[in-house]
Amino acid sequence: MATYNKRGYKTPKEKEVKEVVTEEQQVIIDEKDSTTAGVFSKLDETASKTEDWVAKNQKIIIGLVAGIAVATIGYLAYQKFIATPKQEEAASEMFVAQQNFEKAVNGVSSDSLFKLSLNGSEGKFGFIKIADEYSGTDAGNLANYYAGIAYLNTGKFDEAIKYLGEFKSEDAILSALAKGATGDAYSQKNQQKEALDFYVKAAESNKNDFTTPRFLLKAGKTALALGQKEDALKYFNDIKDNYDSTPEAASVDALIGLAQ
Repeated sequence: MATYNKRGYKTPKEKEVKEVVTEEQQVIIDEKDSTTAGVFSKLDETASKTEDWVAKNQKIIIGLVAGIAVATIGYLAYQKFIATPKQEEAASEMFVAQQNFEKAVNGVSSDSLFKLSLNGSEGKFGFIKIADEYSGTDAGNLANYYAGIAYLNTGKFDEAIKYLGEFKSEDAILSALAKGATGDAYSQKNQQKEALDFYVKAAESNKNDFTTPRFLLKAGKTALALGQKEDALKYFNDIKDNYDSTPEAASVDALIGLAQ
C-alpha cells in the first residue's frame, strides 16, 4: 500500500531530551564526592602517619625483633647445651644416693645409709648437694623429696618439712606422699593441728586406693586426738563407704565406734 505525505507536511523532529540535574541532586553528588575524597584523604593521612612512625622508630622495631630472635635462640641453646646435660649429670650423681636410700628403706643399717644418701658417698653427691647444685632440674626437684623422707626417718623433722616443702610434682601419688610425710613430721613435733591439715590435703589431692585411705585414717586418728569427733567420724566413714577393700578399712569399724 502506497504512503504519501500531505503537501507541506513535515515530519516533526524528535524532541531533544536533556538530562536536567536539579540543584538538590547536585548537592547530593557534591556531598558524595566530598565524602569519598575525605575518606581517601584520611587513609592517606593515616598511612603517612604510620610511615612516619615507622621511620622514627625503626631502630626500636629492629631492636625488638632482634631481641625476640636472640631470646628464642638463647632458650633453644640453653635447653640443648645446659639444661639437658645438667639433668643428665644430676641423674648420674643421684644414682648412688638412691641406692643408699633404698637399702635404708629396706632396713639395712637404716640410719647410717639415710645419712649417706643425704651427704653423699663413693665420690658422688648426696640429696642435699644435688637439690642445691641442680635446682631447676627434675633430678634436683626429686632430691628434695628424697632428702625430706631421709630427714624424717632420722628424726630431723624441721629439715624434713623444709625439703618436702621444696618438692613440687604433677605426679598425683608422689605429691600426696610428700604432703602426708609433711603431716608425719608435724605429728612427730606434736603439732597435731598442722599434721591434720597436711593429712587432709594428702587425702584430697588425688583419690585412689593407695594414698587416700592411708591419709584418711591418719586424719581421722589425729582428729580424734584433737577432740574433733565429728570430723574424725567423717574421715572414718569415707574409708568404710568408699575404700572398704583396702587394709585401712579392716580396723575402721572400731574407730567409728570411738568417734560416735
